[in-house]
Amino acid sequence: MPCPAMPDGFDFTDPDLLHHRVPLPEFAELRAAEPVRWIPQPANIAGFQDEGYWAVTRHADVRYVSTHPEIFSSYLNTAIIRFNEHMERASIDAQRLILLNMDPPEHTRVRQIVQRGFTPRAIRALEERLRDRAQSIVTNARAHPGPFDFVTEVACELPLQAIAELIGIPQDDRTKIFDWSNKMIAYDDPEYAITEQVGAESAAELIAYSMAMAAERKQCPAHDIVSTLVAAEDEGNLNSDEFGFFVLMLSVAGNETTRNAITHGMHAFLTHPEQWELYKRERPSTAAEEIVRWATPVNAFQRTATQDTELGGKLIHQGDRVGIFYASANHDPEVFENPDVFDVMRDPNPHLGFGGGGPHYCLGKSLAVLEIDLIFNAIADAMPNLTLTGDPRRLRSAWINGVKELQVTAG
Repeated sequence: MPCPAMPDGFDFTDPDLLHHRVPLPEFAELRAAEPVRWIPQPANIAGFQDEGYWAVTRHADVRYVSTHPEIFSSYLNTAIIRFNEHMERASIDAQRLILLNMDPPEHTRVRQIVQRGFTPRAIRALEERLRDRAQSIVTNARAHPGPFDFVTEVACELPLQAIAELIGIPQDDRTKIFDWSNKMIAYDDPEYAITEQVGAESAAELIAYSMAMAAERKQCPAHDIVSTLVAAEDEGNLNSDEFGFFVLMLSVAGNETTRNAITHGMHAFLTHPEQWELYKRERPSTAAEEIVRWATPVNAFQRTATQDTELGGKLIHQGDRVGIFYASANHDPEVFENPDVFDVMRDPNPHLGFGGGGPHYCLGKSLAVLEIDLIFNAIADAMPNLTLTGDPRRLRSAWINGVKELQVTAG
């Protein structure tokens, strides 16, 4: 097959690229011609002392990498595919304490503990409260006399309130979580003027807040997930440090990703009005999964090869970084019929928006799907004539498909 016709130096993790678009045409070229391709980078531009990474673009290969942690490690270089040239190695290594960046068996131990908070029973217990909150959020947004920002007024609110409900954070503190998590991931966006130091300070503040909460619950347990996870360490629960890093991960994984899925979903509905009419009429249970496929809030994570191995006909050497591009996998025509069509009735829908399977499959998938279902049902009931008044303003990021602002009117 011919090599894909991409310009020299094209890098799928270039934050200037994702600031403007997801590179779906280039992903399509790679899937067809060179589904595993070496992407060179200037030394240390991503925070790693190497010369680049392998881009993995086919659905089957992304799943393979995701389900073989013994070959493809999250621990060695973390799952974040690109920091920046100012990132120090000690700061990268410190992130190994986060569940996202662990390998079995330590990952298995911690995940078995934290998943107690995400059982079907635990999620069902939240449903009515979150339904009420979704309706309240949309009612408040509808009261705006003119255009308003869908991101801040609608999309971010339910994920924040769900996290607060889940782990017992007072609702009045949810804006702190929003601010800290934004600062932790916004280091590539000059509009926010967030330095690595500010991001690190925000992470430290969030961890300290969480550790204080854990210490309080050890002294005085309550009927919440915090008590379940930390009250009795000798029974296999989390220590205060582990709980702090768990909340840090949850604030990004449960806030940023779901918020961006909701925002991209609303934009997709309003730019595909026939799908919005269909949704309002039918309320299909398949809609949330298609919204996540379409949005793919996490464009890519990475793994590091623990040994020489072959993938997609390429020899990957021990120590090579491997980028798994979920956005590409979710548009693979070998898996999805008409993958570039937004179809809320799509079924089956084996997308990888919650990860490619394996040990790092999204712990909070059920909660995210519930939040998406609840908020769009509430919007369809209370703001059925919602209208775009401007183009989305995208986040400049190397790995998050984010939207900072989406101006709409209730109609």
